[in-house]
Amino acid sequence: MKKLVQKAVVASLAIAAVGAVLIWGGQSLPSSHASNGIQPAATAVALPIAPGANGFTEVARAVTPAVVNITTVTGEKASDGRKIPDELRDRMEEFFGGPGSPRGFRGPHGPGEPRGHRGSGQGSGVIVSPEGYVLTNNHVIEGAQEVTVTLPDKREFKGTIVGTDPKTDLAVVKIDGQNLPTVVWGDAGKLQVGEYVLAVGNPFGLNSTVTLGIVSALGRGRMGITQYEDFIQTDAAINPGNSGGALVNTRGELVGINTAIFSQTGGYQGVGFAVPTSMGKPIYESLIKSGKVVRGYLGVGIQDLSQDLAKSFGIKHAKGALVSDVKEEGPADQAGLKQGDVIIAYQGTPVEDAVALQRLVTRTGVGMKVPVKVIRDGHEKDLTVMIGEQLDTTKVAKAEAGEADYAFAGVAVQDLDRETAKELGIKGKAQGVVVTGVEPESGAEKAGLMTGDVIREINRQPVKSVKEFEKASSAIKKGENVLILINRHGSALFLTAKV
Repeated sequence: MKKLVQKAVVASLAIAAVGAVLIWGGQSLPSSHASNGIQPAATAVALPIAPGANGFTEVARAVTPAVVNITTVTGEKASDGRKIPDELRDRMEEFFGGPGSPRGFRGPHGPGEPRGHRGSGQGSGVIVSPEGYVLTNNHVIEGAQEVTVTLPDKREFKGTIVGTDPKTDLAVVKIDGQNLPTVVWGDAGKLQVGEYVLAVGNPFGLNSTVTLGIVSALGRGRMGITQYEDFIQTDAAINPGNSGGALVNTRGELVGINTAIFSQTGGYQGVGFAVPTSMGKPIYESLIKSGKVVRGYLGVGIQDLSQDLAKSFGIKHAKGALVSDVKEEGPADQAGLKQGDVIIAYQGTPVEDAVALQRLVTRTGVGMKVPVKVIRDGHEKDLTVMIGEQLDTTKVAKAEAGEADYAFAGVAVQDLDRETAKELGIKGKAQGVVVTGVEPESGAEKAGLMTGDVIREINRQPVKSVKEFEKASSAIKKGENVLILINRHGSALFLTAKV
């Protein structure tokens, strides 16, 4: 059965897939909020780090009062104005059930409600400040016209959305109250695989539910859940309604926000994901300060190195982030980065792949000068980039490279004109040949080439016409790895094929 990644709460949501990454930058987030009057939560109380005679009762007693139930009334549109697709809404309704379902959990739209009817959603949140700031998931409150926050002691408050960050699926809601309980911030960077953690939330509307598990893995990415991913994986039971709830360590410190489950059935199967506080706390602080997350701007498109790509660029090991595109006049361009460079270190930290570079850039402040080490034409080169501010939405791209019997077997191309380039989302001068057809199971398809791709280079040689394409392809020798630069939906990407 096909495996599904399901959000763990009913709400209007959109899932952003991240494969090989076209980044026009990362995040710049403040590390402290003392300057704007926001008070930190109370000092953590030392709690047991292993089960006592009564298990983790002290941890549960300390944390559960501050893990709240969030209910929303939503309209037909998500928070960014997108209309919620009927098929997505139907899948969510089927997964989470309606008012009369056996699960007893109400979906965005109950069975029998007209399509224009307002729906409701339900999830969890964590009070992390005495001033009433609640950290939760964006998909819990996305599209909400009304937000209600209910504490375990039955106090009920109207919630105001302070800010959201769909790219990490986090949001901050503000409530006005006195003597509010809080959960203390913890350091997710100190977590270790095998360490005990507890998930606290409201699965299926069952308030103050505590489950125990371990940290199964750290730094999980490429899940296709959010754009920026650095998840804690845990086997603590997480179910629909747990989204936005707390993942805490054995000292009762907040180390993550429960976000998603990996499931074939829609229920708990031992694989849950939480956004770590190392990512969540800076976002929380930025949202409170400005209502948005300020993201750094590097100005490059990047992708992973396959073994074939590594050989094509004269690199021994398939480690690093391959620069597939450089934004004109962007920070990387001004620093001298070039298409085809392989970034192997950033601020002195080795870069394993595109996702690793993305995470490093995410933690860089706007305006910082960052040393970057690249391999260019087989030689290492040191550059310095001043990180800018990202102003538009990051695009993503993914390449599936493989070997083929012939680099361009089964591919049909034609010259690229201005009109076609415009239709394909290509800005600037129309240059290259556009792929008009790819035969199934052909060498071209195995190489990852698709209809609509624009071939710009073959083995680092520009291709401006069908005539140049034929000349370049005919010069390829048997057994040779072919490096192909394409433009796909406006994004540059390298592919490799073998004759």
